[in-house]
Amino acid sequence: MRHGLIELDAVIAIARRGAFRAAAIDLGVSTTALSNAIGKLERQLGVRLFNRTTRSVSLTDAGRDFVGKVGPALQDIHEAMDAARSQQATPSGTLRINAFATAAREIFSPLLLHYLRRYPQVHIDLVTEGRLVDIVADGFDAGIRTADLVPSDMIAIPLGLYRRYAVVASPTYLAAHGTPLVPPDLLAHPCLRVRLPNGSLFRWQFEKAGQAVQIDVDGPMTLDEASLARMAVLDNVGIGFLMESDIREDMKAGRLVRVLEDWTPPLAPLCLYYPNRRNPSAAFKAFVDLARNFAASATYVS
Repeated sequence: MRHGLIELDAVIAIARRGAFRAAAIDLGVSTTALSNAIGKLERQLGVRLFNRTTRSVSLTDAGRDFVGKVGPALQDIHEAMDAARSQQATPSGTLRINAFATAAREIFSPLLLHYLRRYPQVHIDLVTEGRLVDIVADGFDAGIRTADLVPSDMIAIPLGLYRRYAVVASPTYLAAHGTPLVPPDLLAHPCLRVRLPNGSLFRWQFEKAGQAVQIDVDGPMTLDEASLARMAVLDNVGIGFLMESDIREDMKAGRLVRVLEDWTPPLAPLCLYYPNRRNPSAAFKAFVDLARNFAASATYVS
């Protein structure tokens, strides 16, 4: 009896992720469709591959044996398919990219949308999340992070984007409450606190003339999404600590005013990173080439 690659990919994805929902997201299918595919395969094999409870999924002994034997063979099949695709004249297929949200916003129009306009037969699956992931284990073709967070065993292409934090407030707020001149002044102002993906609170980081300062600000709101913090600052709630790229147009238009600019030095640049592949697809090679061209022509904005 024949079994398709879909069912086999499903088994490997569930074993890797330890959950049907996460595996379904990786494969781009519904949880129901994934469950049905596994059920069909288990009926055909006459053995259960997974122990299922309401809280967890784990491999049975038969499942572990199955994955141990099928996994390497399936990888060889996918590598053979990638080798064939690499000979395509026109890039096509799907590229899966992982990035944190700020990085995705910075390269979305100049790189990703530009790529899609040039290669309309390619589908980009972009996943944004704050946590660091293993892009190989989680099935991504590439990741976009700051240079200091790229694993040492990855190939990295610095994208050359000039990046800085910006401390901002509305003109109305500053007229009513005054302007902080040094970072400790922020302790006397209501600020928008930032919650990191791991649940901890972010201390605002400053540096000037080799002097580094961290300020544990206080204020009426704690947020984990930059667009919400921007809205609150525009509504005169308090002072915000945002990526310059997210509020550059607001500053140009006078909706927001930057303070403590001399305390926010440049940050590590963004990098596109990926593992070394023997047979990258035509779509992936075209994306890497475009990223290199983008990096060479990236505009540095101060």
